[in-house]
Order: sequence, then structure tokens, then C-alpha cells
Amino acid sequence: MSVPHYSNLSPNPTPRPFSALPIHPSILTNPPPSPPAQASRALSLLPPAERAACLRYYHLRDAKMALASALLKHYAVARLAAVPWDATAIGRDARTKPVYVDPATGRAPVAFNVTHQAGVVALVAVAGYRPRRHGHGHGAVGKDAGEEEEEAVQVGVDLVCTSERRDRDQAMLRADGWSAFVDMHGDVFAPREVGYLKHRVLSAVPGLVAAAGSGDGGAVTGEQIADGKLRAFYALWALREAYVKLTGEALLAEWLGELEFREFRPPRPTAGWDVPADEGDEAAQVVRRMDIWFRGVKVEDVNMCLRAMGPDYMIATAVRTPGNKEDGLGWRLGAYEMLSLEEVLDFAEASR
Repeated sequence: MSVPHYSNLSPNPTPRPFSALPIHPSILTNPPPSPPAQASRALSLLPPAERAACLRYYHLRDAKMALASALLKHYAVARLAAVPWDATAIGRDARTKPVYVDPATGRAPVAFNVTHQAGVVALVAVAGYRPRRHGHGHGAVGKDAGEEEEEAVQVGVDLVCTSERRDRDQAMLRADGWSAFVDMHGDVFAPREVGYLKHRVLSAVPGLVAAAGSGDGGAVTGEQIADGKLRAFYALWALREAYVKLTGEALLAEWLGELEFREFRPPRPTAGWDVPADEGDEAAQVVRRMDIWFRGVKVEDVNMCLRAMGPDYMIATAVRTPGNKEDGLGWRLGAYEMLSLEEVLDFAEASR
């Protein structure tokens, strides 16, 4: 898919979950011209501290993910805020979330969040948002440096892959059973979610086993049932992680057990990674209706979407505009655009 131009942003744009960047195992090992040349080219586009951070990883796959994540964050700022690549200094806010602060204004013109899993890096960004403030004129996407006021827009994203640890997960289920598997992760789920996963998810989500890959018409096996349950497990993981990242907290936040996704369901898979999800409700490949509760109160100011990307990947996106919830709730969270590493490198070199 071609990369759109972002030079003419409207005052109140829809958020752009604009890029999912596949990093296949061969992307830094067999690309033309030669692996060292492309790796060196990519690393040269990062500030020294970020370059060194990427090179600290022991495993090559982790270094690739760190490199791609760093490149995508700089790409988002340069593209959406029209900032020269070498001026896209990424820092950390008070909650340690990555942020770009415009030195001329002290504000963050782009809100973004990044995730990576199983060879894929994805980023969601909102740029140009101007919240309506009573008596205060127009604000920018972020807060002034040093201010404690609430962010104008918050974003979170998480990506999961059901097949990445499938052999390990299936072995654990055979050895210990589904209930024990869920209980092992119970400290990061709400009690009601644990009960739903353990006792109700198969009956509450018709077709879940078929969606997980057993739709050949034959007898359903125990392994296929386990795949269906695991798809629900990872869907919940993505939803919770995206929400927590939106808040700026970590998965160790003390309130994790008070956040609930009730009656959640995973999206049905698409036929392949390069097959876009059907946006219609009947296809159920994109889930937009969420029943979110926090400390016993229904959450009604967060816009979330969970979409399938191929048979194994699911990506959760979360957006909130705290000052004017209707803005964020009115945005339609669309499909992710695909970028190649070469496109990102070409853009970076042209915008330096």
C-alpha cells in the first residue's frame, strides 16, 4: 500500500493507525545489497544513544525489533509533524512514555505508541489534534513540557501472535490443563475475566474453535479446542495491554485487577497477512464494540478496536481524548498501512 502524504492535516483529524512494519527474519540478513550495508544504513539514521541501545541486545531478533521500533517512531514524527529526520529527538515524559517535544513550542505535536511481536512492529499515531478548551483557545496534542495537566489525546497499541508460542502453550495445556494455564496469568486479569476464560468463552463466542483453524468439517480435536481458547486468551491480553499503555502505566499497575473487559471476543482471522480485514460487522474480523469496566464503573470515554491480521496476528488499538471524549469516540480506527523497511529508510534519508 502506498504511503500517504501528511502535510495537510485537518484541525481535528481522525487518528492514523498508519503503519504496521513487518520485520521478517530475512529483513536484515538477506536484503540487497548486503546485510551489513543495510544494517549500517539503518543504524546510521538513529542518534548515538539509540544506536547503542539496539546493539546491546544479545539476540539478533531482539536487536531487529528495537531497531525497527526506533525507526518507526522517528518516521511518525518526521512524517506527521513535518520535522526533518535529524531533528526528531525522542525523549521520555514523566511516565517514561516516548515523546517528541517541539523545542520551539514546548509541546508534543504527535501522540504515538509502538508495539512489536513475532517479527512485526506496529505504531499508532494522532497528529494535529486541537482539543476544544473552554476559554483557553486551542491546545496541541501533548502538554507543555513540565506541565501536569492531562494529555489532550492518549493512544495505546498492542500486537499479539497466537502461533509464536503455540508449541509451548499446547504442551502446558496438555500437562496442566486450561484452568491452570489461565490461573497462572490471573494476576494480570480481572477475576471476572478469569472466570469467563475458564468456563464460558467457548459457549459465549460461537465459532471460536473454527476461527482458530478447525473449520475443515471433521471431528474437532482437543488441540483445536485449545487453539480456540488460546485465541481468546491472547485477544484479551492485547486489549488489556493497549488500554494500559494508553494510560501510561505498565502491566504491573496496581489497579490491573479492577480493569475488566466483559464478554470480549476475538476477531475472526483473515485468510492471510496481506488480506485486509473485512470491516463489516458480519465478518467479525474487526471488533469495535467493547464492554469495559473500571472499579465497577463502565468506561465510556475510550475508543478501542481489535482487528485480525492474517490467521495468527491480532492488533488492539485504543484512543482517548480526556478533555472532550466525543472527539476520540467519534474517530473510526481504520486499517493499518503496510510499510517496508526500505520505504522507511528512503524517507528518512530524503528528509534529513
